[in-house]
Amino acid sequence: MSIDIALLLGQDGVVNGAIYALLALALVLVFSVTRVIFIPQGEFVAYGGLTLAALQEGRGPGTFWLLCAVRVAVALADGIAALRAGSGRSLRWALAGDLGYLTLLAAVLYLAPFASWPAWVQIPLALALVVPLGPAVYRLAYQPLAGASILVLLIVSVAVHVALVSLGLLFFGAEGSQTRAFSDARLELGRVEVGAQALCVVLFSVALMAALHAFFERTSYGKALRASAMNRVGARLVGIPVGLSGRLSFALAALIGALSGILIAPITTLYYDTGFLMGLKGFVGAIIGGLASYPVAVGGALLVGLIEALASFWASAYKEVIVFALVVPVLVWRSLRTHHLEDDE
Repeated sequence: MSIDIALLLGQDGVVNGAIYALLALALVLVFSVTRVIFIPQGEFVAYGGLTLAALQEGRGPGTFWLLCAVRVAVALADGIAALRAGSGRSLRWALAGDLGYLTLLAAVLYLAPFASWPAWVQIPLALALVVPLGPAVYRLAYQPLAGASILVLLIVSVAVHVALVSLGLLFFGAEGSQTRAFSDARLELGRVEVGAQALCVVLFSVALMAALHAFFERTSYGKALRASAMNRVGARLVGIPVGLSGRLSFALAALIGALSGILIAPITTLYYDTGFLMGLKGFVGAIIGGLASYPVAVGGALLVGLIEALASFWASAYKEVIVFALVVPVLVWRSLRTHHLEDDE
């Protein structure tokens, strides 16, 4: 392997690793707050990129109808809970907000010429269609089972993953899609020519990680999420609504996933099931971080990206096996270092 090839592989590894790092952060966040191993994280990657591709092609994305369906289901679930609790005023305000939001989206999708809009306007529209699915999924699938064991929540995650992949096939079809590149420029960095699009992926990923750090350190909502992650019972005792923390964590996970899909859509063809493997590779990075440490999860995800790039050169047929085999020594090492307690359940 020449130095030029090594630099090109390193560039690909860093770009892919930056996306895996974002997914690993989302997985650690969701698990820390809700104890959910969020397998469907990758589906938000596919939904984000494919929704933007549909908007650029002038088609109304099927995610709008999915959003309408899940919001109706959430309204029914909240309505039943409100009737049982005897409080319906806040529910009426929530229903009015949902109706106004969906009406505004419908007006934009069916009356506005969104296909001719610039990308910096289409991207927020795509996010507005995909991100609300996150808290809705939590409300419908996970919140009723908040006190269940991790194994039960994992089984629910598998079911949600299968449902979202099937809906993705229904809404987007089996054909792949790409979006327009943010920039076609090429930059010379030493002996390597770097595409501006790849550089945008890395810079946006770093900026998003910095924004997440500031959110957790500087804002009250971020501190509430950290408190819920460290001690759910203690957070509840001091008045932090754990249910709200769960919805917020899923909203952030959906935002991270959708942005990741939008970032990579110009440089790779996205299919309805593309996000599954990407989510699993982010999960490998999260496992390296013990599903608890954000910096170690980021480092593990970057390591996954670099090993995947090198494996694609030396043993391309086995690159997926090599990447997922990283989990084995990490789990063995953590098992040897961790003091095990008997499960009372």
